[in-house]
Amino acid sequence: MDYRLIAILSILTILIATFSGCLGDESQESNLKPLLSIEYPLHNQIVHQLVMISGTATNKDTDKEIHYIEIKINDQPWEKADGTQTWSYDWHAYDLADGYYTIHARAWDGTIFSEIQTLTVQLDNPEAVTSDNPKYALFIAAANFPESNDTKLGNGGLYFAEEMAAYLIQNAGYSTDNILILFDDGWIRADNGYGQRIMTLQQRTHTYDITYGGATSTNVHDALNRLVTNANQHQNSEVFLWIFNHGYGDATNTLTGGKLFEQSKIFLWDTLISDKTIGTVLQPLKSQKTTIIIDACYAGGFADKTIYNIPTSLLLRSGIPQPGRVVISGASKFRKGYASTMYGPLFSLLWFEGLVTGQADGYRPGILNLGRPTQLNLFKDGKVSVEEAFYYARYILRTNPDLKDFRSMQPQINDRYPHRGVLRNNQDLILTEH
Repeated sequence: MDYRLIAILSILTILIATFSGCLGDESQESNLKPLLSIEYPLHNQIVHQLVMISGTATNKDTDKEIHYIEIKINDQPWEKADGTQTWSYDWHAYDLADGYYTIHARAWDGTIFSEIQTLTVQLDNPEAVTSDNPKYALFIAAANFPESNDTKLGNGGLYFAEEMAAYLIQNAGYSTDNILILFDDGWIRADNGYGQRIMTLQQRTHTYDITYGGATSTNVHDALNRLVTNANQHQNSEVFLWIFNHGYGDATNTLTGGKLFEQSKIFLWDTLISDKTIGTVLQPLKSQKTTIIIDACYAGGFADKTIYNIPTSLLLRSGIPQPGRVVISGASKFRKGYASTMYGPLFSLLWFEGLVTGQADGYRPGILNLGRPTQLNLFKDGKVSVEEAFYYARYILRTNPDLKDFRSMQPQINDRYPHRGVLRNNQDLILTEH
C-alpha cells in the first residue's frame, strides 16, 4: 500500500472539508433572514372599517437592505406594503363580514424572505345608521410632503381636524362610527411633521374611537364615494367635509395666481385633485344639509367663485355647489391662503372660533359677502350657523390689525342651503341641531 498517497489524500480531504465549512458558513452569514414585526394592530384586537397595518423590519446583513414588505389577509394574494424599515398597509375592510381575520406579513431582502409573522384580529364594522338624524364627517389633510421641502405645513392640520371632530361628537350628535380623518400617509412624524415617522395615526392614544388613514388618492376617492353611498341611504342625512393642504397656483402671478383659465386644485399625499373631480364624485350626493370647506391657496374654484364673490365661468364650474350645500373656500381662486404649522389653517381657525364661542351669532353677509356684525337682536338667536361663522371669519380677517398681512386671502362662499333664493337664502345651516 502506498502510505504516501494515503497521507496526501487524507490531507486534501481535511483541507476540502475545512474550506467547505468556511465557505458554507460565510454564505450562510451573508443570507441571514430579515427580521419583521407587526406593531399594529395587536393580536386579538377589535378593528373597524379602514385598518392601517404597520410594523418594522430590519436586516442583520449589513450589505443588504429590505427591498419590500408583503401583507396577506387570510388566503388572499400577497400585496406590497408602503415603506421598508417602517412600513404600513391600508386594509380596506368596510364591506367585509364581521369575524376573525388572520394577518400575515413578511420581508424580502432580495435574496431571502423573513419568517412570516401572523396575528388574528376581530373585525367589527358599525351597523347601518338607524338614527332619525344620520350624520357623516370626513376630514382630509396632507401637509408634510415631499421628504425634503421647506413648505411643510406641520401636524397642526391633524390636531385641528381632531378638535373639529370632537366638537361634532359632543355638540352636533355625530357618531364616532361615521367620522373619518385622513392625514398625510397615515403616519405621525416627529418635529411637528418635519421629522421621521413615529407611529401610525391609529396607534396614538385617542379621546374618541374614530377611524384614521392616509390622505392618499386611493383612500380619498374611496372615502368620498362611501360618504355619498352612506349618506344617500337616508333622506335626512347631514354631511360635513373639510379638506386642507397646499393649493396649486403660480405665486409669481400676483393678479390671478395663474388660475384665470384653470380649475382649482389641492394636493393630496401622492397626487393633485381638482375641484371638478371632487364635484363629479359628490354629484350623486342627495344630502340637503351639507357643509364643505376647502382651505388652501387658490381654492375659490371649489366654491365656483373667483374673487369678490364673482362666479367662475360656466366652463370652469366645479359642480360642487348644489341645493342643500354650503361650500366655502379658505381663499379666493386668485389668492394664497395661510396656515400655522402648530394649529392649522388660518381661515378655518377663525371660522371655528366664531362657531364654538358664539361670537359669530348675528353676523350678516354685507357688501360682497365681506361680513359684518349686527346690533339687531332680530339676527341673534343664540345659535351660530355655518354661514354666520364664515362672515365672522371674513370680518375678522378684514378688520383685525394683527391679521393685516393676511387680508388678501378673501375667502369665498357659495350658499345654497336650503335652496338658492331669488336674492339670498332665507335659512342658515345649523350644525348643532339634532
